[in-house]
Amino acid sequence: MSLTGTTFLSTLIVLSVVAVLVPLVLWSRLRGPRALRAAGRLLMVVFAQGTAVALVFVLVNNQNNLYDDWADLLGTGDHVQQAANLGADGTGGIALKRLPRVRQHFTDASGPGMRGVRETQLTGRVSGVNAEVYVWLPPQYGRPAYRHHRFPVVELLSGYPGSAKAWFGSLHAADQLRPLMRDGRVAPFIMVAPRMNLLAGVDTGCANITGTVNADTWLSVDVPKMVTDNFRAQAGPAGWAVAGYSAGGHCATKLAVAHPDRYRAAVSMSGYNDPIGEPNSLAAETPALRRANNPYVLLRDARTPPAIALYQSGQPGDGYEAATGLEQIAKAPTTVHAVYVPRSAGGHNMALWRPQVVPAFRWLTEEMGLLHGRAGATPRARSSAGSRPAELASGTASPAAAARRP
Repeated sequence: MSLTGTTFLSTLIVLSVVAVLVPLVLWSRLRGPRALRAAGRLLMVVFAQGTAVALVFVLVNNQNNLYDDWADLLGTGDHVQQAANLGADGTGGIALKRLPRVRQHFTDASGPGMRGVRETQLTGRVSGVNAEVYVWLPPQYGRPAYRHHRFPVVELLSGYPGSAKAWFGSLHAADQLRPLMRDGRVAPFIMVAPRMNLLAGVDTGCANITGTVNADTWLSVDVPKMVTDNFRAQAGPAGWAVAGYSAGGHCATKLAVAHPDRYRAAVSMSGYNDPIGEPNSLAAETPALRRANNPYVLLRDARTPPAIALYQSGQPGDGYEAATGLEQIAKAPTTVHAVYVPRSAGGHNMALWRPQVVPAFRWLTEEMGLLHGRAGATPRARSSAGSRPAELASGTASPAAAARRP
């Protein structure tokens, strides 16, 4: 049975009820030697506790989209076929425009919040990764008036552990944004959610590690090529952004900073800069990997500041310091909008990030120049933490920005 399926959940509910009823009926009716009766009662208690724990785990897992299947849970899943040395830019010297067109078959995805979401199994020709990708098309995509229109794209990254379905399931991104896109209050983005957990029991840190995984190339090369080959999507960087929460927020920032030729903007919710912030991150294994996958270091040491816009939201001790760190070293044309989220908003979980989806996409709409048909415009240079877009996006500016207000 599927870990996230209705059948498994229903079975656990039934077993949990049975586990409560059995002791009520049999506890005093057991016969035989004292040791045998004690063993029988112990088994009933263990059975009741085991089914209760399993039921709670499944409910929490379904609510937060932590594990997609049994392989993810048991640490037996491996989605890497090969991990060649692809060089500094992650292409291995391959002329990407000359690669054959990627033709994918899509099926309707299942699960809570997945209405209108399509699923495909993609074999990355450059990265060597084989994994699922979910695609959601905006309401305008099928309208005759838009048949020649190319749409902007946001790549959605989950945390660790986390499912690619989480943005649609736990965060309700499609349900929240569909009416806003329909009414023109948010740009009609194509939303793409690729699998992030590529190796069993570890976070790849969105890094390219020769012989282990080419996660960066999977996300920034193979997935975008598949999308532009199969849908009316704008080309990068003008039409592409990346967004994530927690470990996915770290990845979103890192990908945008490392590849301004592929992404125009990034959204990070409760992300971090140093990969060592995630205990299971492969990107923290060596000092060289940490530097190469730390957006703070990449931005600080860049010879030419990248023309990107970064939306960084976080609480004290949970992403806000990372945001202000980037804000302090950013130089035009890079812009950083640090959004302070008070501790009272909640912990490091979906309940914290869910209300931030709409503000983040409103910010993307404006920052990428997608209002009033200005699709593909270059992000405008603005001041960072106290700027109008950041305050508009969250309703909460940083404490420093608030202090500077007249």
